[in-house]
Parts: sequence; structure tokens; C-alpha cells
Amino acid sequence: MHTSTGSTAMGTATVDLRAIAHNLRVLSDVAGAGVLAVVKADGYGHGALPVARTLVDAGAVGLGVAHITEALALREGGIDAPITSWLHAPDTDFEAGIAADVDIAVSSTRQLAAVVDAAGRRGETATLTVKVDTGMNRSGVARDEWSDFVDAFARARAAGAVRLRGVMAHLACGDEPANPVNDAQAAALTAAVADLRKTGAIAELVHLANSPAALTRPDLAFDAVRPGIAVYGLNPVPQHSDADLIPAMTLRTRVSLVKKVAAGEGVSYGHTFVAPVDTVVAVIPVGYADGVPRALSGRLRVRIDGRDFPGIGRICMDQFVVDLGPDGGGVGEGDEVTVFGTGIDGGPTAREWADLTDTIDYEIVTGIGPRIARRYLGGLP
Repeated sequence: MHTSTGSTAMGTATVDLRAIAHNLRVLSDVAGAGVLAVVKADGYGHGALPVARTLVDAGAVGLGVAHITEALALREGGIDAPITSWLHAPDTDFEAGIAADVDIAVSSTRQLAAVVDAAGRRGETATLTVKVDTGMNRSGVARDEWSDFVDAFARARAAGAVRLRGVMAHLACGDEPANPVNDAQAAALTAAVADLRKTGAIAELVHLANSPAALTRPDLAFDAVRPGIAVYGLNPVPQHSDADLIPAMTLRTRVSLVKKVAAGEGVSYGHTFVAPVDTVVAVIPVGYADGVPRALSGRLRVRIDGRDFPGIGRICMDQFVVDLGPDGGGVGEGDEVTVFGTGIDGGPTAREWADLTDTIDYEIVTGIGPRIARRYLGGLP
């Protein structure tokens, strides 16, 4: 086990790298394709560098990040596998990306021109993925710009400024496997690949499928799938797939204080909870600054020594309170608390939190803050 931060942290997110390697294999088997694994947002809160090393060792065909700065951090950490970066502000340092051999995904003729300029300044050829807007209407080369983009790309390639590694798009309705938008987007991507091929550019890697599509639509796999959340063991479409994914993160802390609360006394801000009987409460030293949503106030549960205890009162920035019952439940200060985990033992999960707060579990795990130490099982970070 490796700990990434000091032992004084009030909470610990334990990340099982064995689970991440397992999930990669499951995704590849289900999709029947290679996996370009997404490690943006610090590996969805799990720690980008140790996760990236695990994924590369487990056979990922590449890694995906949003920002070039994320790719550069991986390079500085010793990752030499292909890394694709696809979200760029106008002042993005494309020269640094080219120098680090980052596969830069461009979404417009303006971004292409900026990459070409950067390549010229360095006297190098930039590795490029073309991101196509096939209906998401977010990032990607717009349909009305496509013809001009292809011409500009052909000129840049002929001049030796760029070489084509990939073509990609992103599904708008991947979590609805039967939605016809998915097929329309796949057809549009296929047409875009054909347009680029007419210029002599043959993509090494075409990818469209996100986690939901990787789990449910192997026909949309192209050369590789590009899952994010499923790599970390969270299934975005449990109603459509029972794939054997293992959640990689378990959030734990320790009881910081146990005290009695008399009947009729309120707990936490606003006294939204008033004890109906004499009871014993425990203070749990993590809060919304650490990623415990305030919207879970009075709704979450924690597991202590195999028993579940309900949260009461409002969740605070650094702490929340649980009700141990009149007898205190045998809980003492310093006892380990599972805030959420794999759910294998019936305990609380990130998915449960997401359902209770009407969000997605992506938001839960990426929201676990920097005050929470990361520890890793099953590999070296």
C-alpha cells in the first residue's frame, strides 16, 4: 500500500488498482476492442498517475485527458504511452504539448491553425486527432465548418506540420443504447473518417464509445472504446448492463468524537434534527469541503463495525453527525467509518449518494477533495 499524502488527513480514499486493471479487461472483453482509458480530472478523483500506470501495464491502447496540462503531468510522471488531449482554451501551450508528444485533438480550424503555428515554431510535426461534432453540439469540428477544416488539414498534412493519429466524436445519448441518435452519430463519424481518407490521411485509431456505449453497444466500438467512469468500476447504465465492474474507491475516516444528546436537543446548523429520545451521536470529520454533498444532510448512512448508522442534521464543511442510538451502538472514538465503498457487503456506495442527490456517481468520486489522502492497493503508484 502506498499513501500519497500525510497520515494526518481526516479521511482516506483507498483506491484498489487491481480493480482498475480488472475493469479495463472487462471493458475490452465486452466491447471487443482496445481501450483508450480516460484519466482526466485526476483520474476521476482516484489519482491520475497511479491509475495511468496501472492502465498502461494492463494493456490500454492509450490514455485520454481533457487538458494538455494533465497530459504534461503524466509525461513528467514517466508515462510514455499515447495520450490524447481534447479540450483547449485559446491560450493553450500547444508547443509544450508537441514537445511532449501529446496527441492533440482539435475541434476547429482555429485550433488546427494554432497547432500548425506551434509545430512550425518547434520545427516538428504535431500528432493530431480530429474531433468531429457528430451531434453532441459541444466540442468538435462543426458541420458547417467541416469542408473548410478538411481542406486546411490536408494542406497542413502535406506541409508536414501534422500527422493524423485519430478521429473521435462523443455520444450525446450513450446512456440510452437504443436511441437512434447513437447510430446517426456513428454514421457521421464514419463519413468524416472517409472524408479525411480522401486526402490521403488514414487514422490509426477511431473512437466514439464512452462508458455506456462500451458496455452496451459493441457495434459502436470502431478501433477502440473510450470509457471513463466504468474504468473506475462505476456502471453508468446498470439497467442495461450487468458487467462485472468493481468500484475502485472506498472512502473511510475515523470517529472523532462521541457524545450524548438529550431528548429535545437539536443537532448541527438550524437544528433540522431534534433528538426524539436521549441518544448518543458520533462526529464524522469529513464534510462538503471533502466531497460529502450537503444535499445528503439527514439522508446518508455510514458503516461502522459492520453496522449502519444514519446521518442527522446538516452536513457541515468539515464534519457531519450520525446517530448511534440510545445505547451508543458500541462505537468509540477512533473507530473506522466507511463513508462509501464497493457495496459488496451492502454498505453505502457512491451510486447511492448520487441517487439520493439526483446526480451521477461521476460527480461524487471526482468531488472527493484534496484534504482526503489517497492510498493505493495492488500496485506501485
